Amino acid sequence: MKEEPHIGNLIKAELARQGRSITWLANQLNCSRQNAYKIFRRKWIYTDLLLRISVILDYDFFKHFSDWFEKRNQIDTR
Repeated sequence: MKEEPHIGNLIKAELARQGRSITWLANQLNCSRQNAYKIFRRKWIYTDLLLRISVILDYDFFKHFSDWFEKRNQIDTR
């Protein structure tokens, strides 16, 4: 079974894909760059923060967990 998504890695990848900087994200979140970098190291974050980041980047990060959950359930029912 595929491992649960690492949300920090997904956020970092999407930020890079969009060509946005860590400073830009930190400003959007109204936090320091240091705190924004900490997000990249996290395997999970609170849903309210994930929702804010999803809106800021216009990207549905929740889909990764839905897809993972669906695949996990398909494996468990076999």
